[in-house]
Amino acid sequence: MPPKQRRLFLQRAALAAAATTLPRWAWVQTAHLADDPFALGVASGDPTPDGVVLWTRLIAPPGQPLPEQTVHWEVAHDEGFQRLVQKGQATASPERGHSVHVEVQGLEPARWYHYRFLLGQATSATGRTRTAPAADALVARLRVAFASCQRWEHGHYAAWRHLCADQPELVLFLGDYIYEYATPKNTDGLARTHSLRHATTLTDYRDRYALHKSDPALQAAHAACPWAVTWDDHEVQNDYAGGRNGQGDEGDARAFLVQRSAAWQAFYENMPLRASSLVDAQFGQFGQLQVYRRLRWGRLAQLHLLDDRQYRALQACRKPGASNAGTVRPGDCAELANPARSLLGPAQEQWLDTGLAADAQSDRTRWSVLAQQTLFSPRHYPSGQVATDGWDGYPAARERLLQSVQRHRPRNTVLLGGDIHQNYVCNVHAPGAGASGGSLPVLASEFCGTSISSRSGTTQDKVDAIARHNPHVLLARCEQRGYGLADITPTRWTTTLRVLDNPMDAASTASTQARFVVEDRKPGPVAA
Repeated sequence: MPPKQRRLFLQRAALAAAATTLPRWAWVQTAHLADDPFALGVASGDPTPDGVVLWTRLIAPPGQPLPEQTVHWEVAHDEGFQRLVQKGQATASPERGHSVHVEVQGLEPARWYHYRFLLGQATSATGRTRTAPAADALVARLRVAFASCQRWEHGHYAAWRHLCADQPELVLFLGDYIYEYATPKNTDGLARTHSLRHATTLTDYRDRYALHKSDPALQAAHAACPWAVTWDDHEVQNDYAGGRNGQGDEGDARAFLVQRSAAWQAFYENMPLRASSLVDAQFGQFGQLQVYRRLRWGRLAQLHLLDDRQYRALQACRKPGASNAGTVRPGDCAELANPARSLLGPAQEQWLDTGLAADAQSDRTRWSVLAQQTLFSPRHYPSGQVATDGWDGYPAARERLLQSVQRHRPRNTVLLGGDIHQNYVCNVHAPGAGASGGSLPVLASEFCGTSISSRSGTTQDKVDAIARHNPHVLLARCEQRGYGLADITPTRWTTTLRVLDNPMDAASTASTQARFVVEDRKPGPVAA
């Protein structure tokens, strides 16, 4: 990396490191934000060989309505914007939360750029982004960071500061960017609190994103490189399933769909997504948002981003009114084995099957990456119970995906996940009864990452007992927060699990918990 670009990275990391105290509700209560319409930062995402999405969202001074605004944007080769590449303007309307999504085209492949936004006398922070390589290019390397689950109260965002220093070229965010909860009445043991109510309306969700985006470490990570994002449940409601609410009952179905629409609109407004994701957004309702999609990184990697919330069947044998999806005993829940049940939905399953087939054609893609929400591999509990909210709750759907990988044989298949707030590294075995080990061949590799800040809710002793009961699990750790780094070359994939020493401290140091390698054409992670 050129010295000037490296210096910019380190400057951003230092800026985030200096923020040892963060505002409780900064976007409304902090004076300097009232003077800065770009106080929620900038971001970029979904890079292609000739373009990228640029994002920002304006905020108004407290108590003052903000009418429609014309925002100017610039893209340059240099951080001083002396060598402009493109410039233009975009509309920030109240109907879309004053968010701006600029889809820049005509850029050069595999190149870093700087960008910024301007409104009147105000200038945003400078972001740094890059384009993907040309579709037929077999580039030498790609560094991807993957992360998920950043509950505000459970910890500071020091992980993002360390991620900036690691200089990824792309961040994959795998869900639970926000949490819908109010601050608990008992605040003992919390890193910080907020004054927002439990989110159910569009205003509530917009406020929640503004709260999270007030964090300088998170802003620095967004400004450091492009992101590709997907969602999980807490962007709407804990354990919701398709059109059913998080209590698993019919309840007031219309009220939940209105809430879900509001949450999805706020997600779009606050993420660097393309307008093409707005499949059904009319008459004030977001009836569908296209989140599953592909990003190609030349011939080195094809990233399949999945959506396991919008199209899933209700969790098996779920009791109406339950506060979470819970666990079941397979012998007591015939519904669990119903082959018609899907986590991704039939259309997305077929889309993924088609993509894996294309990856395998003429050895087109070195690494097929399935970036999705949660742990894919089986997790058999010593008690015999099965958790129903993840892939274990949809065994037939998991079997179909394994059969797809086995049938098409992409050169290398790697699954990335989050959700469980624990680091898991697993061998993914070929489909078949008891596919957790034994004589079945290893088909793929899995790295399921811990959380940025959210607690795991379990103990290492319990996790160790699960690992002993599941021979395909190579590592299982629940006690530390952090993120994963994947260094990808044509011949090797290296995953480094980075963890915080103290998530309650915004200035926490970080260390490497473990490192695993996957060699080309040799599925299965090996400790390095």
